[in-house]
Amino acid sequence: QVQLVESGGGLVQAGDSLRLSCAASGRSFSTYTMGWFRQAPGEGRQFVAAVSGSSFRTNYADSVKGRFTISRDNIKATVYLQMNNVKPEDAAVYYCAAAVRYSALQSDYGYWGQGTQVSISS
Repeated sequence: QVQLVESGGGLVQAGDSLRLSCAASGRSFSTYTMGWFRQAPGEGRQFVAAVSGSSFRTNYADSVKGRFTISRDNIKATVYLQMNNVKPEDAAVYYCAAAVRYSALQSDYGYWGQGTQVSISS
């Protein structure tokens, strides 16, 4: 199994930038699609971005397209989410997840981190 640990969350001002990291265990990291999801209070968990295992295809939710960038380092077994020009609507707990297929669907992700809180101040 894959264990995922997110870091980098915190309080940032609207318009600022933040980079989230997710460190994965194991030696099969490059075979997994890695995704970021987020969940705000009272809402379901929503897809944010995904990057495929070795071809580095990316997919973004419309709400973050042009502002967020997902990337991965298969040597370090780490996936990142660079969040630029953050907006109040970006405030949420951000979860890192791993899937065996390239997907934006929660149901395709079998491994999840515990989440990291991103708060936005005005």
